[in-house]
Amino acid sequence: MIKQIRAEQLKPGMYIHDLNCGWLDHPFISNAFHVRDTATVDKIVKLGIRELYIDTLKGADVWEGRTQQEVNADLERRLQEIAQKQPEKPISTELKEETARARRLHGEANKIIRHMMDDIRLGQQIQVERVEPLVEGMVDSIFRNQDALLPLARLKRHDDYTFAHSVSVCALLVAFGRGMKLERAVIKDLAMGGLLHDVGKARIPDQILNKPAKLSDEEFTRMQSHVAQGVVLLKDSPGVSKIALQVVGEHHERFDGTGYPRHLADEKISLYGQMAAIVDVYDAISSERVYHKGMPPTQALKKLLEWSSHHFDQQLVQSFIRAIGIYPTGTLVQLESKRLGVVTEQNEGNLLEPVVRIFYHAGQQHYIPPEIVDLSKVQDRIGSFESYEKWKIDPYQWLPA
Repeated sequence: MIKQIRAEQLKPGMYIHDLNCGWLDHPFISNAFHVRDTATVDKIVKLGIRELYIDTLKGADVWEGRTQQEVNADLERRLQEIAQKQPEKPISTELKEETARARRLHGEANKIIRHMMDDIRLGQQIQVERVEPLVEGMVDSIFRNQDALLPLARLKRHDDYTFAHSVSVCALLVAFGRGMKLERAVIKDLAMGGLLHDVGKARIPDQILNKPAKLSDEEFTRMQSHVAQGVVLLKDSPGVSKIALQVVGEHHERFDGTGYPRHLADEKISLYGQMAAIVDVYDAISSERVYHKGMPPTQALKKLLEWSSHHFDQQLVQSFIRAIGIYPTGTLVQLESKRLGVVTEQNEGNLLEPVVRIFYHAGQQHYIPPEIVDLSKVQDRIGSFESYEKWKIDPYQWLPA
């Protein structure tokens, strides 16, 4: 049986089924392993992990603890409650009109960030003025129709994750800020911070960044130093606002004070740092890496809800979910009719009834003629979210843009 327990309940002899944190938030080679000694327990507690999952069939049990099924049922109920609060995000451009622009922007953004990181490695100063037109373009695209650019955030190759992740965080922060009705100038600064939030990684050796094995304590500390390195690189750069610097400097802080580098807590973390932390974790855990599989977007949102008990502000997490949807654009879903499809657009009136492009029949296990289905206008409903890998479906072929 899989149980959720508090970190202080963890004892040697237990088998950890899931550390219940982001892959880059711990130095262990795997999220699942036997706890051999108290030193391992102490290290887990020190990392700021509040709750984790144990497998009682593989290790010692504990009397008190909810089953994984009970936790999932509670998270599903909370998602349904969030969906009842209707967002207000008027679409000004049809998806098909924005798709080509979004694709060009996404490609350009990845190239610019790659070149910027290369320049930093060569000791050159960051030229923010080269980035500003790109940021403006991404803000414009999200405001016209966010369903064109956001699904592209899921398209990451293993060899360009750092660059693609920065572009994704930028786009998601724009959607988040728009959903919270922040001023456009503030959203632009948020976007700039998102695009630059990991520039400090240019100062981290590739053998640490891309190591497909457990990081040593020294390597883990070095990896965490990318935050301070990024602030140093940007604090004297013209064109980098206070808001952008807060995004760069605080995106690994946590609401309960267990983050880094300054262990800030509660209101000591700026609103923009808190927003960046939520977006950074969401994109990281929903992305494919060489050494771990990304979660389906809806599962990643459930994790954010679960972690909002400690690490994130609960209201902000709910606002983020309403901003991008219960089934974010690009999510593979199975309908009650057993047909598979990818979410192509959100339905502003009901986050549980998006527009879906149907193309596969799970029951009969074969492709069917593609069809666009607006779930707000038919009887069919989403039965579950799915993994592209499970069904051996290439997301590049079916994602909206």
